[in-house]
Amino acid sequence: MSTLTNLLVIAKEPLPGRVKTRLTPPYTPAEAALIAEAALADTLRTVLAVPARRRVLVLEGRPGPWLPPGIDVVPQCAGGLDERLAAAFAGCTGPTLLVGMDTPQITPELLAPIGDFDRDAWFGPADDGGFWALGLAAPESAPPDLIRGVPMSVPETGAVQPRRLVDAGLTVRDLPRLRDVDSASDAEYVAALAPHGRFAATLRRLTPVGAR
Repeated sequence: MSTLTNLLVIAKEPLPGRVKTRLTPPYTPAEAALIAEAALADTLRTVLAVPARRRVLVLEGRPGPWLPPGIDVVPQCAGGLDERLAAAFAGCTGPTLLVGMDTPQITPELLAPIGDFDRDAWFGPADDGGFWALGLAAPESAPPDLIRGVPMSVPETGAVQPRRLVDAGLTVRDLPRLRDVDSASDAEYVAALAPHGRFAATLRRLTPVGAR
């Protein structure tokens, strides 16, 4: 397997009322932040296990004790998610993969084939119509509008983004479709897929409001 040049995680600081707001209810804002922190911690642990020359957390907010050694931190730029994703890739040269913080079920084995970069791009669709991963073999030569201008966080995001890649002349390989953690039912589903991680342990420790 080849080695990625850059492995990026785009995330928000897990603060109550700022993350995982769709988990409230049945969880409190503080509990939703704990769930988000656990999802981010599991994602970063996986990232550390994947061969890469540089691992970067593209963060909105400030790093906390949940950040392990070995990961650089850069701030997200201002603007919509499309602008922030485009800026994250613009700062990279060489094969680059970006993942989010909402799929703590990812594993090194799932990401391992990406290091081969036998295509110009990789795309990981999500069940909600978005995507959980985007990879570019040569982001330094990517057209400026490859990501910028793509409508984000809407049901058609996962269709528009790969079409942009193909229309730009890139060869694209799909990654497995995964389920993002947005709702309480999503959280339970994902925890069952990865029962030994911090995310599942955190969810087991919390009791939804209706069950108290």
